[in-house]
Amino acid sequence: MKIRHALTQSVTFLVMVVALLVLVPEGTMLVTGVKTPAMAVLSESMEPAIRRGDMVFVHNMSNEPFRIGEIILFKVDGFEHPVVHRVIKVHKHRDTGEIRILTKGDNNSVDDQFLYPVGQPWLQPHDIIGRVASYLPYVGWPSVFISEAYKMLQSGGSTTTPQVHWVTM
Repeated sequence: MKIRHALTQSVTFLVMVVALLVLVPEGTMLVTGVKTPAMAVLSESMEPAIRRGDMVFVHNMSNEPFRIGEIILFKVDGFEHPVVHRVIKVHKHRDTGEIRILTKGDNNSVDDQFLYPVGQPWLQPHDIIGRVASYLPYVGWPSVFISEAYKMLQSGGSTTTPQVHWVTM
């Protein structure tokens, strides 16, 4: 009788864990509008505002215009991970209404134009995944360690992180 009860509790626990692993990410995606709403920071490019090893939380449910000073998450062709940097310029074309955005890491000496695709001096709204809503210090360190270990395995032992604000989950 005790074995049956323990087995039932174990199966129930496993079903609940699997349900949480499936439903929580889907639910947060619906609420935030972002596929991966929580990501670990892998570099120092946004220090001191956001540090390496912090966990950022991203949303994309706002229809508000982008503002200078806000921190966004964007994807650049050719880069494995999205980038989290601050908006430093917003340009709205007078005739077409098209929005163009220029970003920069707080700890970087130059803007991000060198990151954008060749011939594209500004980000376009479709490049932007979301806006950083908040962050938790140190919570992303497990992801940083895993990422560094993976890079070491891939590169044969040496790791050099460019001064770009990588994030991962």
